[in-house]
Amino acid sequence: MSAAPYTFPITIVPSDIDFMGHVNNARYLGWVQDAVLSHWRNIAPADAVASRAWVALKHEITYRKPAFLNDDVMARTVLESTKGARAFYHTVVLRGEEVLAEIQSSWCCIDAETLRPARIGEEIAKIFFPKER
Repeated sequence: MSAAPYTFPITIVPSDIDFMGHVNNARYLGWVQDAVLSHWRNIAPADAVASRAWVALKHEITYRKPAFLNDDVMARTVLESTKGARAFYHTVVLRGEEVLAEIQSSWCCIDAETLRPARIGEEIAKIFFPKER
């Protein structure tokens, strides 16, 4: 029941590079967060974007190959499913067709005012999964 993939361009900056000359592994977490939040902001209705926020619950990263300063890199993220206030994403960081990392992550949708979990209602889910619901 996955939604359509969403592609997010990544710009590697000098501060991403660690003492070994490649992107520090911790930067991948930032990229995943940027990709998932961009997906939400670009697909969800404006009122939902304004009234809700997201917090990460869990990330599981498998690193495959290093990325370097001048690499052309992107994240391809897919919303796999939702349940209650939770969303489950699979993100792949790519350099061309080369897989640099794969990330499984879960997120909690929260009310932007109360900061309490907010269910992902059917009206929003159907936007992300138009053929599924």
